[in-house]
Amino acid sequence: KEDLGDLFRNRPWVIMLLLTTLVFITLAMKGGGYVYYFENYVDKESLTTFITPVLNTFSNIGINFFGEDPVSAGFGLFNAGGIIFMIVGITLSKRLADKYGKRDVFGIALVISTVFILLFYFFPSKSVGLMYASQILHGFSYGITIPLLWAMIAVVADFSEWKNNRRATAIIFSAMMVGLKGGLTIGSSLLTWILGLYDYVPNSTTGQAPNTVNGIKLLVSIYPSIPFLIGAALLFLYEINKKKE
Repeated sequence: KEDLGDLFRNRPWVIMLLLTTLVFITLAMKGGGYVYYFENYVDKESLTTFITPVLNTFSNIGINFFGEDPVSAGFGLFNAGGIIFMIVGITLSKRLADKYGKRDVFGIALVISTVFILLFYFFPSKSVGLMYASQILHGFSYGITIPLLWAMIAVVADFSEWKNNRRATAIIFSAMMVGLKGGLTIGSSLLTWILGLYDYVPNSTTGQAPNTVNGIKLLVSIYPSIPFLIGAALLFLYEINKKKE
């Protein structure tokens, strides 16, 4: 009872719980939506032209796991590019946080990564190179935030002990896992709800209606940007800056 009371009197903890939930809502929505974006919006001929030289290069060194289908191969390379540069962003995270503070670096990187999500709504279907560049830059800027989320939760545990003279690290981290799982659940549910809202037809042989395609574009751009931007705004209420820490 005392632990739970400490939690809900701890404003930074409440903010981090909401932020964690919002971040994983976005990750679930856009992560699940990209496959529909590639299947129903991205121009197949342009995608094939773009990735063929890359696949040939991989094939020459014995790497053939991307397959023959251009949509599947393109989608695989798209995800791989984002993940590789996400790792690069992760490696820079501590250095930036030590210099500027966890909260400020997290907020700025989150806003920058959101910009590259938003751009997916405006790309023409044939601008495959721009899509890949945006995914890479999004992965890099979002990667900076990944270690900071968990580091900030640890700081919240320190803050709780400083305020209440009681250590509650385990329950603080456990509660954050509830936010993580809640965010994934809500994001996945929104994904299927939005597809239904825009009359998506599974396994359609005639293609999707223009309104459905527009909904798919919104699903990987505008809609997942909203939780990220709300999360960045919440950080203005998060009082533990570098000086206070």
